[in-house]
Amino acid sequence: MADSSFDIVSKVDRQEVDNAVNQAAKEISQRYDFKNVGASVSLSGDVVTMAANSEERVKAVLDVLQTKLIRRGVSLKALDLGDGEPKPSGKEYRLAGSLKEGLSQESAKKITKLIRDEGPKGVKSQITGDEVRVSSKSRDDLQAVIALLKGADDIDAALQFINYR
Repeated sequence: MADSSFDIVSKVDRQEVDNAVNQAAKEISQRYDFKNVGASVSLSGDVVTMAANSEERVKAVLDVLQTKLIRRGVSLKALDLGDGEPKPSGKEYRLAGSLKEGLSQESAKKITKLIRDEGPKGVKSQITGDEVRVSSKSRDDLQAVIALLKGADDIDAALQFINYR
């Protein structure tokens, strides 16, 4: 019998991110506590930019955006905010976050080490570019690996499991 396998990738659904940013912008434009503070959120390319006239307002805009991303099924790990502190830019404060796509080599190595150390015996993992292929003779072992990775907190990437066969 041939080995069963699946791939671990980190991809972001651009349409869902765009929808979440648009919903957040609409909510910000309608909410009373954001009136006359210059609050805005925008997406250009891979960068989400939040702006307002105070640090607290920028953090409130970020909170609204994160709520919309979660509702749309986009992992917050896909949004890299750096240190997460708004920076003054003229008379307003800005916070820019970039969208992370693909597994970095560091994350891929962490995943393969975790599978090797804590995963079931007989499970093989292999790094291929920006994804990790996991294979085993037993489908139950693959299910155990997926559960293990979903429970892991130290992996700083939004993981998806594709090509399960």
